[in-house]
Amino acid sequence: MDHTAFVLANTRPHPVPLIPEILLRTAPDVITLWEATNTTDPPFWAFPWAGGQALARHLLDHPHLVAGRRVLDLASGSGLVAIAARLAGADHTTANDIDPRSAAAATLNAALNDTVVHPLTADLLHEDATDFDVILAGDVFYDRTMASRVLPFLRTAATRGATVLVGDPQRAHLPHSEFTVLAGYDVPVHTALESAEIKHTTVLTPK
Repeated sequence: MDHTAFVLANTRPHPVPLIPEILLRTAPDVITLWEATNTTDPPFWAFPWAGGQALARHLLDHPHLVAGRRVLDLASGSGLVAIAARLAGADHTTANDIDPRSAAAATLNAALNDTVVHPLTADLLHEDATDFDVILAGDVFYDRTMASRVLPFLRTAATRGATVLVGDPQRAHLPHSEFTVLAGYDVPVHTALESAEIKHTTVLTPK
């Protein structure tokens, strides 16, 4: 399958609500697209999720966090956070996701914003990711299985000295005691995905 053609056929460029300076290819109808993907998971690459929006906004407002550094955007989806990191001055940004359509979306979205990210389709959660100075994770605590895998990965990265930043819109499986809140944002979201118009979303770092 031509993943780039699929993304192009099912999305249109739109400004990101909390980060209007960034354009993102977004699906006009979440249900129709989800059915077209023939998967149980929603098309994470086709929407600006709350955690990613908050994290992207935080990076653009605090560029020193990534400027001149090698950055990993974990579970990148659309590539929004990776793009924000590049626009904030990151030296090299990897947009990592297990979905090959995410790689296509991240590449297209980066070009839409006159920048380049490096897509990587792989499961990195069993690795140490020692090649990166900064680990970014937008909205990764959405279920118990993912939370149980991602938390040790983030802990290990923080212990070895990497900057670790998480964007989270009050997901049930976020272990609050493990993190310090750095900032909070009220993020406009897609009601078909979140059953809400606004999600209060925090940017956190491991204690």
